[in-house]
Amino acid sequence: MDAAVTVTDLVVHRGRRRVLHGLSATLPRGQVTGLLGPSGSGKTTLMRALVGVQVVRSGSVSVLGETAGSPGLRARVGYVTQAPSVYADLTVRENARYFAALYGVGAAAADAALADVGLTDAAGQLVTDLSGGQQGRVSLACALVGVPELLVLDEPTVGLDPVLRVELWARFHALAAAGTTLIVSSHVMDEAGRCDRLLLIREGRLLSDSTPQELRARTGTEDLEAAFLTLVRTAEETAA
Repeated sequence: MDAAVTVTDLVVHRGRRRVLHGLSATLPRGQVTGLLGPSGSGKTTLMRALVGVQVVRSGSVSVLGETAGSPGLRARVGYVTQAPSVYADLTVRENARYFAALYGVGAAAADAALADVGLTDAAGQLVTDLSGGQQGRVSLACALVGVPELLVLDEPTVGLDPVLRVELWARFHALAAAGTTLIVSSHVMDEAGRCDRLLLIREGRLLSDSTPQELRARTGTEDLEAAFLTLVRTAEETAA
């Protein structure tokens, strides 16, 4: 299967502190890859490197056959940060239709994106009047409207009720089935089982790059959180 993303020996520093330690991974096209790990493990730094907005010390990142951050990727890659990245003084609908116009698609596509994230009923509200979780969904809708080939989502389900989380994950898999590659970060291990592939990161180091099934077999447990803890202990014993 062709790779959507190839990361090779990636090293990133923040000031004098090394955040990513020679990380390498290959992510297949048309799948949902989960980027799992505790807060502060380097997930957001890696995602910033994938979309080309992170200064790297060494190594390389290739995205859809081009160097990460290349101008040719701007219309092919969608990125949703943890902080809302839309206009607070516009309504939900106005935001979606504005981004739709930037991508050269019509109002119908904007309205469909809002429906996909469960915001049709809130379409006329100002973004500033929404909850944090709703604002995050507006950002997601604005990314979806461009139908990107690669969609990078930083903690997209934080603060959402269980029903909406299930609906969003179903939407993620529908996008993957249609050919979109998704990278979804989370620090909640119960979301790991929803992914086609998992990258488990701790303290800037990649502990595992495998499917959930492979991880379970490797660690001898069906519980993915227990599997993660097994990998942590193994890494600590090896380092000692």
